[in-house]
Amino acid sequence: MKPLLLVLVFLSEEHRTLVSENFEMLYAPNENLGANRSNGAAQIAAHGSDIRVVLTNGTNGLYAHEIEAMPKLELVCTVGVGHENVDLKAAGARGIPVCNAAGTNDEAVADHAMTILLAAIRRLPFLNDGVRHGLWRDDIPRPPHVSGRKMGIFGLGAIGRKIAKRAMAFDMQIGYHSRTRRDETGYLWFGDILKLASWCDFLVIAAPGGTETYHAVNKPVLEALGPQGVVVNIARGTLVDTRAVADALRDKRIWAAALDVYENEPTPPASLLEFENAILTPHVGGISPQAIHASVLRFLENAERHFAGQPLLTQVNKAQQWSIV
Repeated sequence: MKPLLLVLVFLSEEHRTLVSENFEMLYAPNENLGANRSNGAAQIAAHGSDIRVVLTNGTNGLYAHEIEAMPKLELVCTVGVGHENVDLKAAGARGIPVCNAAGTNDEAVADHAMTILLAAIRRLPFLNDGVRHGLWRDDIPRPPHVSGRKMGIFGLGAIGRKIAKRAMAFDMQIGYHSRTRRDETGYLWFGDILKLASWCDFLVIAAPGGTETYHAVNKPVLEALGPQGVVVNIARGTLVDTRAVADALRDKRIWAAALDVYENEPTPPASLLEFENAILTPHVGGISPQAIHASVLRFLENAERHFAGQPLLTQVNKAQQWSIV
């Protein structure tokens, strides 16, 4: 008999078929339900005593009371790298391993980070719209160039390193702050994000979400970044204080903001919508057909190893780790 799997995230029909080859599946995506979480709650209430595996993501997570309601639960996995709303302490108390999909969407997120950074610096949305309304280059200030400038990366995990690699192709200097020094990279280390922001032109946020990094980018950090600075967030919305960014844009204390993630998503960040130099995308950095497929395969690989009693590939609750979102 196949183990019973609860899926709390969207999967395509193709991937549901693939997963169903190994599991009896309860498909109950919680996307866009906020605190309601009615889909998953209903399935846990009806079948919690038999659920052995949960597939979720960092945003939906899996809470302590949900874990408690599934006495046979033995494995939790996330699609994507984030796992900030999975209660690792509750899972660990039961000896339940939690795995993410690290290594499956790094390239996509790094590509997107560079895309929105370039769009912000060169004012692409403004220029694209302007051409449609008769704008010509002599009518506007010249947008700055990108190459040879300084990129600061907050969180030099796998994705942060991929972003740095791309930035070096633009002859940028790279500095970073993270809990783990990576002297082997040759990049400049800064002891805190404020010092990093004071040094760099472009501040890219690539650190984990959670209480320790909540509003890490705040008014003082934006002040340090300065009027030619750009802040980019491809991690989690909670790391950046939305109100502080809006105030900085309004007062021209930073050049631009480029955010693939933002607080209270999927609700658009209302305070930023008035600014043409706020580049906003709907948390698609890690989403490509290739990345999604790789993430599902990583889940299946971890599940196969779990049931075979083999070491898991990407377990995140062996110990607290500092890793990219």
